[in-house]
Amino acid sequence: MKIINKIVNKVTQKRLLQIENFKKDPVSVQYKLLQNLTESAKNTIFGKEHNFSEISDNFSAKKFQDKVPVRDYTALKPYIDRIRNGENNVLWHSPVKWFAVSSGTTSDKSKFIPVSREALEDNHFRGGKDIIIVYSSQYEDTKLVKSKSLVIGGSRQISTFDNNLYYGDLSAVIIENLPVWSHFLRTPRKETALMPEWEEKLQKMAEETIYENVTSITGVPSWTLVLLKYILEKTGKNNIAEIWPDFELFIHGGVSFKPYRDIFKKIMPPGTRYLETYNASEGFFAFQDDLSSDDMLLVLDTGIFYEFIPLSEIFDENPPVYTVENVKKDVNYALVITTNSGLWRYIIGDTVRFTSLFPHKIKITGRIKHFINAFGEELIIENAEKALNEATKKTNSEIKEFTAAPVYISDKNTGAHQWLIEFVKKPEDIKKFAEILDEELKKVNSDYAAKRHKDLTLRMPEVIEARENLFYDWLKKKGKLGGQNKIPRLANNRIYIDELLQMNN
Repeated sequence: MKIINKIVNKVTQKRLLQIENFKKDPVSVQYKLLQNLTESAKNTIFGKEHNFSEISDNFSAKKFQDKVPVRDYTALKPYIDRIRNGENNVLWHSPVKWFAVSSGTTSDKSKFIPVSREALEDNHFRGGKDIIIVYSSQYEDTKLVKSKSLVIGGSRQISTFDNNLYYGDLSAVIIENLPVWSHFLRTPRKETALMPEWEEKLQKMAEETIYENVTSITGVPSWTLVLLKYILEKTGKNNIAEIWPDFELFIHGGVSFKPYRDIFKKIMPPGTRYLETYNASEGFFAFQDDLSSDDMLLVLDTGIFYEFIPLSEIFDENPPVYTVENVKKDVNYALVITTNSGLWRYIIGDTVRFTSLFPHKIKITGRIKHFINAFGEELIIENAEKALNEATKKTNSEIKEFTAAPVYISDKNTGAHQWLIEFVKKPEDIKKFAEILDEELKKVNSDYAAKRHKDLTLRMPEVIEARENLFYDWLKKKGKLGGQNKIPRLANNRIYIDELLQMNN
């Protein structure tokens, strides 16, 4: 096995050197990439409208930023609609036949993200290869190259606008476009992976994977956990090691792994490694290249140019926009991307924080719209998860799912935060749990602490216990089981929590 891995590592040395290059020289790599993107698209409709030819002459990132405004999906949608109607050369120079459907957690309306052939080959596929290349170079005893990877696909199968244009979950788009040989390295069968009905697919995936030699799983933690528990129940086993004795790696992303880590450890083989990725419909952005640290390496040479707007200034009329050249550590930034699918200065909605520069490493801190700031407390997901993690430790409890929202100020009461939590293991005293949560939130968020002072603006948070499978049933009701569908962790309104509370009662 070690001999085979050494051969694989020798073949991949070129890529490892490229990764080392963008770690050491990120600015040059990123600016050269942006120059290539604008040069490639200068004859597109978008490129002509924004004078890409002038940008290419004596290129500078500043010229690009001056000519191309930052956009959200609504502003980019007219161009995307033209592509969906069969028009070529709109945002990108090569024909775009695939769209990744993304509804996120904030709306039932779908976004259609164009996915070019270049994006598939140079970004999404390359991202998957990079994970294996870097991991295998660090763990020479790995069995990944001689076994099967269980890939948990999305819940939206491939559909067509017409005979030439297709759309579906990103995972479905990727599976549909993978080279034939790659299907021998993964399970379940392609037809099963693309099944749209989650509960039927759950059964099929279990039947097809139980007898395979699975050494790794790639999936969103919440849905992976549902599958693994189903497999254990079906086989009467207590641990995945009893089914897949060579299992070694869980590659996860989509949601924070913190709430699920302890649950996974109970059912996974001892010594299982956990590797986080940052992979969205818009692109593959980062992955955990060092498993001893929980931040992720931002991949800077796979077709995406990155910019960053300080979250504190995101709603200003002309907020500052930074590149990897001038970002700072420990600042929350809204992520802006320019891609080889024709997403030009597209504000994706995620927020990140740099933990390291040279190499540039990040942590995902939340979503621009996923926060609570009803009273000036500016509570983000990273704050919430840190506080919840401490509260569960100190009360010997475990959380499966949660969401939180504001309780608005009334004539009789100051405001509050309401937390709806589904526990795997309940705390003995919910009131004590709420008190610890409150104290931990004060520690990680000074704005929250200020608003809690003497209960003048915010009173003690209210923690409500959710019934078993409440969040699962809520997603099922909305037709969002499986795949990349997520629970909205924080909201600045009560839309989600009121629906959930009604079902909880």
